[in-house]
Amino acid sequence: MVWALAVTQVVSWGSIYYAIAVLIAPIEQELGWRRDAIVGAFSLSLIFAGLGAVPAGILIDRYGGRVVMTCGSLAAAALFFLLSNVQSLPAFYLIWAGLGIAMAAVLYEPAFTVITATFGANARKAITALTLVGGFASTVFWPLTQGLVSAFGWRHALVALALFNFVICVPLHALYLPASAPRRSGPEGAPGGVRPREDTGALGFVIRSPAFWLLATAFTINMLAHSSLSVHLIPLLHEKGYSAADAVWLAALVGPMQVAGRVAEFTIGSRFRATHVAVFALALLPVALVSLGYAGAAWVPVLVFVTLYGASNGIMTIARGTIPAEIFGREHFGAVNGALSAPVLAARALGPLLASIIWSAAAGYDPVLWTLAALGLVSLASFCVALSRDRR
Repeated sequence: MVWALAVTQVVSWGSIYYAIAVLIAPIEQELGWRRDAIVGAFSLSLIFAGLGAVPAGILIDRYGGRVVMTCGSLAAAALFFLLSNVQSLPAFYLIWAGLGIAMAAVLYEPAFTVITATFGANARKAITALTLVGGFASTVFWPLTQGLVSAFGWRHALVALALFNFVICVPLHALYLPASAPRRSGPEGAPGGVRPREDTGALGFVIRSPAFWLLATAFTINMLAHSSLSVHLIPLLHEKGYSAADAVWLAALVGPMQVAGRVAEFTIGSRFRATHVAVFALALLPVALVSLGYAGAAWVPVLVFVTLYGASNGIMTIARGTIPAEIFGREHFGAVNGALSAPVLAARALGPLLASIIWSAAAGYDPVLWTLAALGLVSLASFCVALSRDRR
């Protein structure tokens, strides 16, 4: 099941999330739409992914991962086929809104929910293994999509992406995921040591706890900072005096550092509680940003930044999948994880916009860096307070 999910995560992330970076230019050239209008449709999809996170989690709790993730892959395949025939900008936006809902059903968050429900206390290793493979989605699909576009054009490339989801993801989800989520005895670690009764609703119980809101704040702000840099890192490095080629290869090192961070979590980090590893990962982000802020044109501080930033992001992907169960328990995990994921997914869409606004107002990237470093400290503080509330 884990390896089936690992394959589908590569295809789902690679086609729905990463392929747009290759498709923007040919769509712009043929249809004459402004680039920010095309990117805006993708940002809309991330907002819809956030809106769909809670319903997707509740549906997985109720019906299991097989139905939800199979339907999500079917929807992605159908929507990519429709996208290959799109002619108008409103239809383009409508289809991407639908792809956002598909994201909520097939990306990491629902996969983490299925794994947690199936493996219980052993879910952490399975989630780490899943993200180790999933981390190569961009490595596989950027060149693959570019090759398809070069050989057949962007419309036929989208048909191919539809087929990948239909031929690979649909059968793997349908054959290897459990038909229903296993029922567990009780939510270890529920806030205040109180077990939420079935008739009160576990989600409502958890949302009323301060630990939930503090954890949501920590995860959301952390994603806001990471997503801001994911879009702006190359122009930021160029502004600091690096050539375009140097800026690209330095930014390209982030991916391998993410994988390295996940390997470290799988080996060394497995000796510690997931919450302790997350504190370390959250602390790495402001340290990395300060290193970049003082780097100038020096190479060593930038390499330190790339290493720490990539490792932090890689570890936090695992932490967001494991820590909610450690704090709130595994019963009704899908609904709880969906509620925590919704603002995180919205932050993924809004982060680059926030960085653009700060850059425009300040006419430079230094204020962006210091703002993100401050947000990183707020994220760390929120997480530590959430842990203290949970212990009490």
